[in-house]
Amino acid sequence: MTIPLGIGLMPHGPVADLVDLATLAEELDCRRCWVYDEGLATRDVYVTLASVVLATSTIRVGTGITNPYSRHPGTTASAIATIDELSGNRAFIGLGAGGGMTLGPMGIERRRPVAEVESMVQALRGLFTGDTVDANAETFGFRRARLDYGRAGIEIFLAGRGPRMTDLGGRLADGFLLSWVHRELLDGHVASLRSAAETHDRHFTIVWSTMLVTSDADLQTARESLSFRLPDSPDSVKAMIGMTERDTVALREALRQGGPPAAAHLVREDWVPHFVLMGSPDGVASELLETMARCGIDEFQLPALSADAGAEAAAANIRRAAGIFRSEAAP
Repeated sequence: MTIPLGIGLMPHGPVADLVDLATLAEELDCRRCWVYDEGLATRDVYVTLASVVLATSTIRVGTGITNPYSRHPGTTASAIATIDELSGNRAFIGLGAGGGMTLGPMGIERRRPVAEVESMVQALRGLFTGDTVDANAETFGFRRARLDYGRAGIEIFLAGRGPRMTDLGGRLADGFLLSWVHRELLDGHVASLRSAAETHDRHFTIVWSTMLVTSDADLQTARESLSFRLPDSPDSVKAMIGMTERDTVALREALRQGGPPAAAHLVREDWVPHFVLMGSPDGVASELLETMARCGIDEFQLPALSADAGAEAAAANIRRAAGIFRSEAAP
């Protein structure tokens, strides 16, 4: 039985190394493989996805996440439909507004993000079902567009940290990725998503993603990961942890100068526990399972695995997370 664990691959290193991690995840019966789309900061998301597809046979594959700005949504629809065809109907798409690390180096301004994501979801729905699509969004458009090789059942997941994006996900998507959200807000986000989805009477999958921090090395990785997530977080979340506008500006500048490794020291250690599961291995495992059961979360995503940072360590993280769910399922 497929366990409710997915992996998130950050294509910093060679694609062949990432494929090895994806095949390991499949061997351990993991459910999904999400591949980050970070523009110039990583290898191409669709080349990576195609390579994963050719090396696997059961694990579901998709973007984790892409956006409406760096590629025209029609190009994205074509790519996902092709991956779906190549994989034997295993593709999904994770979609959000895009962050500064992705859009900044390409000089892309993120205008009306919630409206653009909504327009993209509606266009993808139409294209995947073979409809003729016309659209006039702020940054893209369609004129009598059709896609003759899509599949109506391709899942669309949204991701984001603000209430407007979570509301949109509950109304229009097939699922939502709650990535690195403030722990005190997790229950409320899940309840809001369920309420919106139930109103529209459809199956809805909620995925939670955060780090399992059980060592000093994990803590450093978590600080790097938060360095590019916190600047794009809602002001209300920044206020909850005491993060100021000066902190935001300093993080953005450090990211421009040297990426997450150069910005990590600006993420205060006392901010980290608000967003991750932190403690002993047994304690983290228990808290993970308890939180998923309490909130009614369907799947967990192990985030930002990169073979470039150490293939053996990344593989060990997959085995550790898979072991948590296997232990739960054992009689």
